[in-house]
Amino acid sequence: MSVPDPRRLLTAPTVAMLPRAGDSLSFLYLEAVRVVQDDTGVCAQVEQADGTTSRTYLPVAAISCLLLGPGTSATQPAMATCARHGTTVLWTGAGGVRLYSGSHPPNLTTAWLERQARAWCDENVRLQVATRMYAKRFGTDLPEGTSLQQMRGLEGQRMKTLYRSLADKHKLRGFRRNYDPHNWDEGNPVNQALSAANTALYGAVHSAILALGCSPALGFIHSGKQHSFVYDVADLYKATHTVPLAFALHKHPNPDREARRRLRRDFYLYKLMPTIVRDIQELLDPESSTSTDELDDPEEIELVHLWDPELGPVDAGVNYAQQGDG
Repeated sequence: MSVPDPRRLLTAPTVAMLPRAGDSLSFLYLEAVRVVQDDTGVCAQVEQADGTTSRTYLPVAAISCLLLGPGTSATQPAMATCARHGTTVLWTGAGGVRLYSGSHPPNLTTAWLERQARAWCDENVRLQVATRMYAKRFGTDLPEGTSLQQMRGLEGQRMKTLYRSLADKHKLRGFRRNYDPHNWDEGNPVNQALSAANTALYGAVHSAILALGCSPALGFIHSGKQHSFVYDVADLYKATHTVPLAFALHKHPNPDREARRRLRRDFYLYKLMPTIVRDIQELLDPESSTSTDELDDPEEIELVHLWDPELGPVDAGVNYAQQGDG
């Protein structure tokens, strides 16, 4: 796999803190296993019927996101290793759907979080970010003066049209998007595949957001949930990846598992992880430069700053008692 230099995707404050977001695998889903650390590395253990234990070693250093489904458990040493490698660990529901919680790497710069917070707090800038999301998602600009409510309505219409078009293509009469987490097995194959693929996509997007140091909760179109920004960003890719994939699996005997497998392939083929990182940065700061000519040596980037309400960020180590009147 040819991987672009991740430095090309980043501005100077984030280079040292995001070396892997673009060159790692996307996600790995596990269920009914015990994740442990042994002398060799992190592995998934399964107790066999004959009393023996089988082990599959996990390349946590090369995984952006580890999705742990029902029946999984994990030891503290295994999770500590994931944290050291910056691997996001997410706990999900049955079939890899419903995101419950996730880890946030502790050693990240807050540069992109601060940009996100400033954009989110300003109503005009927030609408500008939402408008850029719409244009990136559908490839068309909105009429000037379109409100956020009107934008949501237009998005809903476009997605309904897409569902009808794909249902007609696959001769699925009366298709309705419906997901009942309490009756998962009763769902039709398209809904099962779509739910599984979307949640896997949420996991990969979540890991990219956390790797940048952004907040999953500060959404620009969605709001009120801890994963609002995850839903915002994931929506950029549903019409081209998860929705057509789900309809293509309407006859598959195991649609949810196959959806995750094929989505991983798409992440590989279309290099979606670096695309997600780049899209988030462009949405939050379209003027940011990503030229490698302007990047400093990552080893020389100062990661900790003091902050002053008038001066803003200042170099760490300043002794204010020796400045002026102190």
